[in-house]
Amino acid sequence: MKKNDDFEKVVEQLCDLNRNADLYHIPWHKMDLPSTAELQKLVDILREILFPGYFGDSKIRGESLHYIIGAKLYDALSILTTQINRGFCFYCHEPAQQCSDCKERSKRLAQAFIQKLPGIKQQLALDAKAAYDGDPATLHVSEAIFCYPSMTAVTYHRIAHELFVLGVPLIPRIISEIAHSITGIDMHPGARIGDGFFIDHGTGVVIGETSVIGNNVRIYQGVTLGAKSFPVDSKGNPIKGMQRHPIVEDNVVIYANATILGRITIGRGSIIGGNVWVTKDVPAGTTVVI
Repeated sequence: MKKNDDFEKVVEQLCDLNRNADLYHIPWHKMDLPSTAELQKLVDILREILFPGYFGDSKIRGESLHYIIGAKLYDALSILTTQINRGFCFYCHEPAQQCSDCKERSKRLAQAFIQKLPGIKQQLALDAKAAYDGDPATLHVSEAIFCYPSMTAVTYHRIAHELFVLGVPLIPRIISEIAHSITGIDMHPGARIGDGFFIDHGTGVVIGETSVIGNNVRIYQGVTLGAKSFPVDSKGNPIKGMQRHPIVEDNVVIYANATILGRITIGRGSIIGGNVWVTKDVPAGTTVVI
């Protein structure tokens, strides 16, 4: 009997703690939470579409390509529409009669994202080429696509970023964190990254929300593009939406474990050496070393 009493006491304590709204999530209209499993499935399908033959069915042939891509696009659209709707409901406190508005908006946003896929594919082709050009250990572009954690992370990022730009709530962040857990590369979906981007090795890279990265930029493991400080409001809470991360212009190379903080500019063609700490603007064509 004593054992049961102790058990019930723990149950009651947990229930009391869960009355804190931040620890106990009840969707406003009883909509299910976004599913990380479904979003992983979505990205897997999108990777099959973007890189046919590399992922999923490796026996895909040219004569069946149109049919297979069409079928997978339909599956992706269906999953994405549902997950976007759940993302809206995660934050929603509107009257129930407005649920139909969220459903229609979710459909429109999912369809708008599908229209972005050709552009995403073109960018990823340039990223794969940058990996091949930037790493002498890579014998073929296909090797970078199939093997490199950089390509995995950048693929997830380019998908998440387009959803972020479209104003999709929560879903882009979940996709980015899935990539983070797989690759050890932490890229906020808000970060704007140009063409031909390559992260060599990759582990421990952090790219903050308001970072802007130009074309043909290469960075190495352990690099941080972070915020120098967090402006706070009158209550001491960080102010959201501030432009607080670096701007990295075209053709910059940043070597391992460099830390670049604040809304500063790393000028075009600069080289940032390993293990340096940078908090001020770097003029174009400059080499920064310890």
